[in-house]
Amino acid sequence: MTTASAPFTFVDLFAGIGGFHSVLSHAGGRCVYVSEIDDAARSTYVHNWVTPLPEKMRPTINTDINLATPDEGLDPDFPENFGVLAAGFPCQPFSKSGHQHGMEEARGTLFWNIARILEERHPPVILLENVRNLVGPRHRHEWDVIIDTLRELGYRVSSKPTVFSPHFLPPSMGGTPQVRERVFILGTYIGPERVKEEIKTRGDVPPTLTRGPVNGWDPRNWDVEWVLDDDADIENIDRYRLTTAETKPETEWINVWDDLVQRMWAYRGERLPGFPLWADAWVPESSLNPNELDLLPPWKADFLIKNARFYDQHRDIITAWRTANPNFNQFPPSRRKLEWQAQDATSLWETVMHFRPSGIRAKAPTYVPALVAITQTSIVGKRRRKITPHEAARLQGLPRWFDFANAREALSYKQVGNGVAAGAAWYVFRAHVERDQDDLPRALVRAVLDAPLNPTGDALSPEAFAFEAELDRESQELLVG
Repeated sequence: MTTASAPFTFVDLFAGIGGFHSVLSHAGGRCVYVSEIDDAARSTYVHNWVTPLPEKMRPTINTDINLATPDEGLDPDFPENFGVLAAGFPCQPFSKSGHQHGMEEARGTLFWNIARILEERHPPVILLENVRNLVGPRHRHEWDVIIDTLRELGYRVSSKPTVFSPHFLPPSMGGTPQVRERVFILGTYIGPERVKEEIKTRGDVPPTLTRGPVNGWDPRNWDVEWVLDDDADIENIDRYRLTTAETKPETEWINVWDDLVQRMWAYRGERLPGFPLWADAWVPESSLNPNELDLLPPWKADFLIKNARFYDQHRDIITAWRTANPNFNQFPPSRRKLEWQAQDATSLWETVMHFRPSGIRAKAPTYVPALVAITQTSIVGKRRRKITPHEAARLQGLPRWFDFANAREALSYKQVGNGVAAGAAWYVFRAHVERDQDDLPRALVRAVLDAPLNPTGDALSPEAFAFEAELDRESQELLVG
C-alpha cells in the first residue's frame, strides 16, 4: 500500500508499543511518523509495526518529541499532510501563575509539543489519551488549558471528558477483561472562527460517548481465562509460578490467608468483609484510645475501628487460625494485610490477586484492574501463577502474534502498563468519526466506518466469542417467547 492508496495517514506521538497504531491500521490507515523517547518501547514498536513493512512504507522514527517541534517550524522530516494525530501524552502540571488558559501557558509541557504540530499542520482528526485523573478536581486547571488551547487552534472538542474502559465492551467489539478507565480527547478541525461561532450559537459539544457498558454487555460476564495462554505453551513457565522459597514464600502467604477464608465459610457461613483487613490491628475495640484515634487521618481511624470490631466478632476463629499458622507473624508487614474484593468466592485460589505494598488484594476472576507501569502483576489463583507479558499485551487488545523486542520482562510489563487499550481507543475513535463525518475527509470516514467492529482480532480465546454468541441466542429466544 502506498501513501496515495491508503485511505488516510496518521502520526503516532508518545507512541509506546503501538496501541494507537493497531487501532488506526485496523481501519487501513498508514503510519507516516512515530515519536517515542523510551528505547525499549520504541524497539518493541519498530519490531512489531515497522520492520514487517516494505522499506518504502516505513514511517519516520523520531526519538524525542522536542526534536520534532523546535520553536521555529517543525522537524524537516515531519510530514506535511496526514489525517489523524494520535498521542497518549504524559500530563504535566501547568503553571497557574498567568491563568492564560491557552497556547502560551502550555509552553514547557509535553502537551505544548502536540499543540505546536497542530498549529502547523491542522490534521482533520486528533485522538488523545490520558489517565483518568486528568479530569479530577486536582487537575481541573490542566484540563481547561488543554481544551482552550485546542479550541484556539481550530478544533471542535468537548469540555466534558470522554471516559471509557475496555471492560465495558463485549468481546465482539474489542472488549477485554481489564478495568482501564482513561480519558480520551477527540477533536475535528473546523477552524478557530467556526469553533467560536458554534460555541456561541450551539453551546458546548457533548462528549463523544457516555461511560458505561455497551450493547447490554454485563462486565461481570468477563472471564480472565479468555486472555490466558495454555500453560503447556508458555516457555519457561516456572518464571511465572508463585514462589515457595523461604525468602519469598508467596504460596504460603496465600495458603495461610486462605485458611482464614475457609474457616469463615465453615464456621460463620460468611465471606470476608470488603474493608482492608490489618491483622496487626486485631485487638478488642475497648482497647482503642479515642484520643489517639482523633490524631489519625479519618480513613485510618475508621480502618482501625472496623478491624477491632471484626476481631471482636470473630475472635474464636482468629485465635484458632493464628494458633494453626504460627508462621504468619513472620510474614512481611504488607503480607499481614488482605483486601477482599472477591464477592462470594470460596477460596483465595479462585480469585485474581495482587501483591501490593498495601497488602494482598483479591478480586473476582472476571476482569483485572488496570495494568500499571510498576510491577504489580496479576496473579490468577486457579493457575497459581502470574500473567505473562504476552497475556498482559492481550489484555490491552494486542494480537497473539505481538511480542516484545527486549529480553527483560520487567521492561515488557512496564511497556504494557504504559500502553493504550486498543478496543477502547477504537470504539471512541469510531464513534467520533461517525458523529463528525460531515466535516471529515470522505476516504477516512469510509475506511473507519467500513472496518470490522472488533479491532483486537485474536486477543481473546474462541470461548469468549462463543459465550457472547450464546448470550445473544438466549436473549433472542426470550424476545421471541
